[in-house]
Amino acid sequence: MSLTIDAPRAKTPAKKRTNWEKWGWVYMRVSGVLLIVLVFGHLFSNLMIGDGVHAIDFGFVGGKLSQPFWKVWDTLLLWLALIHGANGMRTIVNDYVTRPRLAQGFKVALFLSAALLILLGTFVIYTLDPCPAGADPALVASFCPTP
Repeated sequence: MSLTIDAPRAKTPAKKRTNWEKWGWVYMRVSGVLLIVLVFGHLFSNLMIGDGVHAIDFGFVGGKLSQPFWKVWDTLLLWLALIHGANGMRTIVNDYVTRPRLAQGFKVALFLSAALLILLGTFVIYTLDPCPAGADPALVASFCPTP
């Protein structure tokens, strides 16, 4: 009588799926650090340099957004903050909303509102023209060329 021991069968490797919760967690930490730098840089440039809060008007904003550096800075601030906030709200929905369809509805609403605000904000940052053609020179910003 012989005993045969079957060798363990090799399992086929499971298809790897992306762990979205892990990447959401990583994003929150990285974006949080970047947002601290972006927000305090934004506050410093707006409040500490020049005349402070008294200098902030349409001309000040238009002047900043006429420079590519500030366009990129404000775009990063907008995108990171909105995605960070929406991801945080998604986590709250996951933790506290127990009805699956309601949770899904909240997440869709979060995604749509964040996407809309990102699109509109980016549109404003890159299309704002502080020196519109044909405007009264007395009403345009001081850095605009006068005809």
